[in-house]
Formats: sequence, structure tokens, C-alpha cells
Amino acid sequence: MTRLFNDPAAFADEALEGFAAAHRRWVRPVTGGVVRATATPAGQVAVVIGGGSGHYPAFSGLVGRGMAHGAAVGNVFASPSAQQIRSVARAAHGGAGVLLMYGNYAGDVLHFGQAAERLAADGIEARTFAVADDISSAGRDESAQRRGIAGDLPVFKAAAAAAEQGLTLDEVLSVAERAGARTRSFGIAFSGCTLPGADHPLFTVPEARMAVGLGIHGEPGIGEEALPTADEAAHLLVRTLLAELPEDVDGTAGQRAAVILNGLGSVKYEELFVVYRKVAALLEEAGVEIVDPEVGELVTSFDMAGVSLTLTWLDDRLEGLWRAPADTPAYRKGALDAPGPDDRDLVAEDLPDTAVAPASDASRNAARTVLAALDAGAATVDAHVDELGRLDAVAGDGDHGIGMQRGSTAARSAATEAAALGAGAGTVLHRAADAWADKAGGTSGALWGTILRSLGTALGDRDAPDAARVAAGVTEASAAVRRLGGAEVGDKTMVDVLVPFADTLAGTVSEGQALAAAWDRAADRATEAAAATAGLLPRKGRARPHAEKSLGTPDAGAHSLALITRAVHGVLLDHH
Repeated sequence: MTRLFNDPAAFADEALEGFAAAHRRWVRPVTGGVVRATATPAGQVAVVIGGGSGHYPAFSGLVGRGMAHGAAVGNVFASPSAQQIRSVARAAHGGAGVLLMYGNYAGDVLHFGQAAERLAADGIEARTFAVADDISSAGRDESAQRRGIAGDLPVFKAAAAAAEQGLTLDEVLSVAERAGARTRSFGIAFSGCTLPGADHPLFTVPEARMAVGLGIHGEPGIGEEALPTADEAAHLLVRTLLAELPEDVDGTAGQRAAVILNGLGSVKYEELFVVYRKVAALLEEAGVEIVDPEVGELVTSFDMAGVSLTLTWLDDRLEGLWRAPADTPAYRKGALDAPGPDDRDLVAEDLPDTAVAPASDASRNAARTVLAALDAGAATVDAHVDELGRLDAVAGDGDHGIGMQRGSTAARSAATEAAALGAGAGTVLHRAADAWADKAGGTSGALWGTILRSLGTALGDRDAPDAARVAAGVTEASAAVRRLGGAEVGDKTMVDVLVPFADTLAGTVSEGQALAAAWDRAADRATEAAAATAGLLPRKGRARPHAEKSLGTPDAGAHSLALITRAVHGVLLDHH
């Protein structure tokens, strides 16, 4: 378990600070992550990678010449926010555009996509690519739903090496797509990982058993088998990956592959070498030529006891990119010439915006109600944080309570500061939205940021908001969340609560009910809808690969939304 920490909520920030201090030859810190210590050469595409903390050397340890130009780093097992990604990308940009790369998780997809849109608004051309290599997380016919695990490394490496060769942004993206299509991974675990400050692992494996098809965020495996010997583990890993070859690989004889045997946190290197000796023999027996294999900890999950095997099937172009030199804090290959003089003009840090839009007295009065609602929401999350974590851990990674706590606390603080500057209700909600998304990260951070921003836009800073305007804002929030996340009612997400809550509120307000009474009825409907998610199988998010395990348990995101809607009703009664 993780023993050395201060405040668990500060763990990711303090770890990144220490990492940057220890590796000044390679990296320098910027808001949201790190970039190369030397400038991205003018005219070179910048490859910016990212994801949650807890996976070192991914992602910060892979920044340096020949690899990534920057890494955006989120909280533990939570994607960085769009603002963090934008900040890192702006600092890494060399004038030829940015390729944003990450593992295929809902939160990362949302935040990196939003960051690309913001970079475009800044005049910086950006593309995104999600690595989806974990064959256990979805079938071949649903490969776009697969998770990104240790296959991140060879795909990042191919794209970064292509950028070093001076290819255009679209050409670098094409290389990433080619490498991603030819990369497959599969993993096993013998125990789960324990987050900083937690007193138990996110999942356990029975004595003399192993979990098969695990994720890297503390998700349990998709099945269990008897504990193998090292050779038996090697047979399972190799047999599983050779059973699914890329469409353009016709048999294994004569094929070349980059091979990665990855330790997930607490399997010793000597154990990995024992397994690899058999992996190498089995691949050679199958006629596979192994190219520059890697054995070690490359994409980890805190202290998880587990291993994964990755194969990237190479062609002449991909082999050259895989063999290309690289020099980063945690990954080095070949030799590079000394860097040239660094005469860059550093990008200024994005400073907090202390100015607020003009607001009417009526809107500033409404802002006090907004503050009280945000305070009530944060207090509710604090009271239920452990419960939310337990619900999430049934089929996910167990961090929903922690993420909601970070987000709601940050939103309350940002809103308080904005109100003190004289902001109206709309601006207060917008500041709260940005803070929630920035500090929580992950899927829920992006979605709650969207909810608050939609409400803020509807309320504005000029008029006293009435029930119809609030209902319209909630209706727009419901639509925006569905557009952004892609989920619909029945997918076992927060949408299963947000949609009936919004519909009930709008319908009751249209009947002439006052806001407090309409909200009360809508909150009752939200509570019913949250409980009903226990009977659903998840079709979105990290719980989807473990759908059967979640049957009988309400969705954590749906439950937290229902709790907050009920808490806000109490505020409306006091402020009507």
C-alpha cells in the first residue's frame, strides 16, 4: 500500500512537484503538468500525452527528446482537466500544431476533446488520439470501446518519433493511428492497488487465484483463474494475444513485433524476467521476430501486483520509429546529439481572472442563493464520500467520492471568491464550473462543469432568475451532458437521473408551481431514478467491462446527483 503521503488530496500535486525537481535536465513544470526542459523546435509538431496520476512512469516520466513534448497530469486515476491540458499544450507548442494523446477512458476523451477545442480558439491547430489496446475490455467488433493500458507506450513512441522527423500534424496523427491499430495488450493481477490514505485495496483476489483482464485504475479483472506458475502465466498472455492479430497481419511466421512485458507496481523485476524468458521462447516458436523488447515498470497502477503483455506488430516504418532514440527521465533508447541552444520565448502562465462582469443587484442577490446551494452540495458530498466510493468500487475504480469531493470543494471556493468580487449568479456559476472540472478531472468533473456552466449561462448576471429560467438552464444542462458524454437514459450513468429531474422540473414549472415546490417534486423523481439504476447494466464508462458485477448496485454518479438535488431543495426553501 502507499505509506508515504501528507494530505491524500494533495498527493498528485506533491508527487509532480517532486518529480520535476528531481529531473530538471529533462523537464520543467508548467500549470497542469510538465514540458521538455528544452524548447520544441520551431516547426515541429508537439506531442502532448496525459492521464491521471498513479501510473508512473506514465505520463510525466515519458517527456523528453524522442518522446513526448509535454504531459498533462491529473489527480490520482482521474484525467487532467481541459484547462490543464490546454496549459501544457500551449507551453509545448512549437508552431506546427499539437497532437493530444491519452488512454481511451471517458474522462480523458471528454477533457482532451474540450482542450482541443480551446486550443483551436487560441489559434493552435490540435488533433486527438485515444490508445485502445486492452483486448479484455471489449470484443474485436467493439475495439473503439477498449481501454488504453501499457500499449500507450509504443503508440506514444511512434507518434513522437514521427514528429521528430518533421512530419506534419496530420501525418503524425496517421502514424499514431497505424501504431494503435497494430497494438494489443492483455493483463493479469494477483492483488489490487491501494490509493493514498485508503486502508484497503480497490479490489482483492482470493488466495491462490488471479484476476484476468484487469484495468490500470484499480478495476477488477473480468474473470478469475487458478494462480499460475510463471511459465503458465506466459502461456496465457502469449496465447491470448496471438489469438487476435490485426487484420493486416496474416499469421505470425516472419512477423516482427515490439514486445513489452509490463509490471503494474509490485511485481519485482526478477519475476518479470522469469516470465519473459518463456514469453520470448513462445513468440519465437510462433515465428515472431522480437524487436527491442522492454521488460519493466512502464505503465503502473500504484502497488498493484500484476503484469501485462503488449505486442505492437511492426512494418518497416513502425520498426524505424520504435527503434528511434529517446531520452526521458524514465525511458531511454539509443543516443541523441546534444540539444541546441534554448532561445525560446516562453509562453506566459495563464493567470487567474480576478475581474468579473458587471452584475445587477438582483443577480448578486441570486448569487448568494447559488453560493448556499454549492455549499449544501459540497457538504452532502463530504457526508457521503465513503458511500460513493464504495458504490463506484463495485465495478469501477472507487474514486467517485474523492473526485466529487475535490470538485465540489473547489467549486464552492471559486464561487465564494467570485461573489466577493461582486459577481452575479451567472459568473459565480461559471467560475464554479471551471473549478469543479479543473480540480475533479475525470468524467464526472467534465460533466459537472458542464451542468454548472449551462445553469450559469441561463441565469446570467443581469436579471433576477425566475423558476422558468432555472428550469430552462437545467434542461440545457441535461442536453449538454448527453451531447458531451454520449450517454442516454438506460446506460447506467448520471444521465438516468439528470434527464427525469430536468423533465420533471420543467413540466412542474410550466404548470405554474413555484421553484421550491417544483424542485421538490423533481428531486423526488431523481431519487427514484437513482435507485432504479441498480437494475441496469452499464453501457458506458469504466464499469462497462464489469457490467454484471454492478447489477443490484445503483450507479455512483446517478446517486450523487440525486443527493445533491435533494440538498439544494433545502436551500431553495430557505431562500424563496
